[in-house]
Amino acid sequence: MCPAPAASARSSLRPDPRIVPDRRRHKRFQVALLGRFMRANKQEYPCRLADISVGGAAIMAPVEVELDERIVAYLDELGGLEGRVTRIFDGGFAIELKVSQHKREKLAAQITWLVNKDELGGAAGRRHQRLEVVNKLQTLVLPNGSPVDCRVLDVSLSGASIGTLVRPAIGDIVMFGKLRCKVMRYHDRGIGVQFLDIPDPEALRRYFG
Repeated sequence: MCPAPAASARSSLRPDPRIVPDRRRHKRFQVALLGRFMRANKQEYPCRLADISVGGAAIMAPVEVELDERIVAYLDELGGLEGRVTRIFDGGFAIELKVSQHKREKLAAQITWLVNKDELGGAAGRRHQRLEVVNKLQTLVLPNGSPVDCRVLDVSLSGASIGTLVRPAIGDIVMFGKLRCKVMRYHDRGIGVQFLDIPDPEALRRYFG
């Protein structure tokens, strides 16, 4: 008569097949970014990012979407993201991101920077005073060697804010004039870059002044 309780105890340790496990395999981070998204019918709407991981994102939006609908979102400082709606909640929806391994690694770096940028001293981790430059024209050379016209918005010993319509990937190496730079962030007027070789202060002032 004694073995019966033991068997019952063993069965109680088995997982209940009715319980659906949490499908989130990646840690999510609360990051508030503004942007726009396009629905499957090509209509665009403003949106705000609520949280994100390398596998998915929650987006606040003024319109309702459909489950499994394809969404393309463009978010400040992150660029373009594509995915399908997996969950709908009050005021927004969640998408599962469709990204390659290369894009996933870049997205992880972007998220890490966004989460930690305040601890680095504000936008782009600025350590040096910036010099305001009034729309001075300059040339930006992209990773593929293509030159594009841009405008210098402000500059410091550690980096610059560049006015441009192009959006190189975060982490890409570009040439800003004669200076080698790393793309660190996006903003509403262009991109922010970090100088990889910090120039002499006087030379920098003469070059951009």
